[in-house]
Amino acid sequence: MTTTTPTTAQDDATSLRRTAAFVREHDTASLLPLLLPGLAGPELRALARHCRFAHAALLVFPPDLPTLHAQLAACGLAFDAPPVPSVVVRERLARRHGYDPAGLDVRILRPAALGPGRERREVEVFALTVPPGSPLAPVAAHERAHRHEAHLAFEVESADPLVLRGLCALLARHGAHADGGGYNPHEDGTVLYFTVPADSGSAYRRLELHAHGEHPDILAAHLGDHPGRQQSDHPGHRSENHRPETDRSATATAPAETLLHLFTGAWTTQALAVCARLALPDALDPDTAATGEALARRVGADPETLTALLRYLAMLDVVTEHPDGFRLTGLGALLRADAPGSMRSLALMYGGPFYRSFAGLEHTARTGRPAFDHLFGENHFDHFARDPELAGLFDQSMAASSPMFEPLPAHPVLAAAAARTGSPGAAPGTATAPATVVDVAGGNGELLGRVLAAHPGLHGILLERPHVVDAARRRLDEAGCGTRCDYRAGDFADVPAGADVYLLSRVLHDWDDARCREILRHCARAMPAHADLLIVERLLPDDGSLSLATAWDLHMRCNTGGRERRADHYGRLLADAGLELLGHSPLPLGAAVLHARRAALPAPARPPRDTPAHAAAPAG
Repeated sequence: MTTTTPTTAQDDATSLRRTAAFVREHDTASLLPLLLPGLAGPELRALARHCRFAHAALLVFPPDLPTLHAQLAACGLAFDAPPVPSVVVRERLARRHGYDPAGLDVRILRPAALGPGRERREVEVFALTVPPGSPLAPVAAHERAHRHEAHLAFEVESADPLVLRGLCALLARHGAHADGGGYNPHEDGTVLYFTVPADSGSAYRRLELHAHGEHPDILAAHLGDHPGRQQSDHPGHRSENHRPETDRSATATAPAETLLHLFTGAWTTQALAVCARLALPDALDPDTAATGEALARRVGADPETLTALLRYLAMLDVVTEHPDGFRLTGLGALLRADAPGSMRSLALMYGGPFYRSFAGLEHTARTGRPAFDHLFGENHFDHFARDPELAGLFDQSMAASSPMFEPLPAHPVLAAAAARTGSPGAAPGTATAPATVVDVAGGNGELLGRVLAAHPGLHGILLERPHVVDAARRRLDEAGCGTRCDYRAGDFADVPAGADVYLLSRVLHDWDDARCREILRHCARAMPAHADLLIVERLLPDDGSLSLATAWDLHMRCNTGGRERRADHYGRLLADAGLELLGHSPLPLGAAVLHARRAALPAPARPPRDTPAHAAAPAG
């Protein structure tokens, strides 16, 4: 029997058919652990929450566009948008094969396909026309054999820079390596490529994160991981294959442009804070556009200046600008006062007292003491306690970070406590007493409420300052958990004894090491031998990778005199308090939960075998 080698057109058609089938069969939750072995639990849920499987990509080399259209139609792939130029793939091809990028007309088509739940997906087709006899035929043969541009893409739902940095760090922790990227001005999108680990279960070796808008700082950091892999002809991100005079210009311009973006970070903070303070998101609508003049009348602002602010907010993807005015985006909706998970209070805090104190960073850097105290004449907690309005705003801003708590009620420690028929420390005759969870400095009860709602058999105790207890009581009553919770007004010295689980959420990072040891000793004294301690904090990375904790470390030093720490640092603080760190696991928003227990006492020394037992005690 003889066999025939498929023609190049057949190769492309087969690849298109297989790619279309792949897109239709897979979803985000199943693909991510396939690409990143070991990704599971809270990290998988966090990654899946912030990005979705958007497309599978391949590079084809049709002899002409009509042939490509026929191949797509044969795969049931329909498209109505005209092709757009590819910047990133064109640059990658030029680099690999030594061509001038201007001579490679790579186009992108994105025919739609439906996923398993009929959600919209796409097959991203990069097409470089290679007619018979073209000098590009060797390029086509090499690329078909090695599939360099085949990848799976995940669309980042929020283009927030902190989210993007967190996603990059999470991918890196699971073995993904930076493999280039770029900004495509034709689509106003930033792409970050990664190679997946060698033990990945997928035939696709590359993964793409795609975020709307331009993110030069994140792109520069990503490309810096692999020098020479820069792929974009957007100013500031030029290819090394450009002419020498262009290279010199880019070398001089890119760092300056990057610094300019960094310098304007304060502008972004204030733009978001003023947007929240003016209640602009509440005056805007995602479906109906409003002009700057109309919005100025609604919020009481100068029309021209407000329009300039709205255009700046459009750069941040908080609003979108249309011929008939401005509309609110999903990102901007988080700044509405009544939005689920509203972050308005955070915007007001970071654009208000925290903004003012951070301006005193030089004082903190020189003296090691909080700029907040230097600026306001008293510490953070006393200042907020004396101003009920500011205290309420602070508590609301803490609750705005509550998504980090979502996986916590399922923690094995809490699940085990809920599964017990009664507390191991319960007195005789009270075997059915519910296990008790103490939330130390529990704020408005957001975390404790989630735990009690998830485990109806648990009882709660919330310890807080007197002016916070009333707010927590109202919050837990509204959540339907108030009848299963007691409230204690007090300080860390008043930690209730005899409970089963103790929670310390975002408390220790407020304090220096000496105060942390004191807080942990209060907890250790209150904890029975069987009790568990769960600590929620952001952990500084061990490897110097990008992390939210690094930024918060500086923030805490400026505002409270506290700091973020590495896991081993917390381990030492716990050991000093007679506690033992058993492990830690990730939570959303760059947080982690650390698990500790009282350290086991050393066993008493056993007497030698030929010595009577009573002789082991000292005489007298």
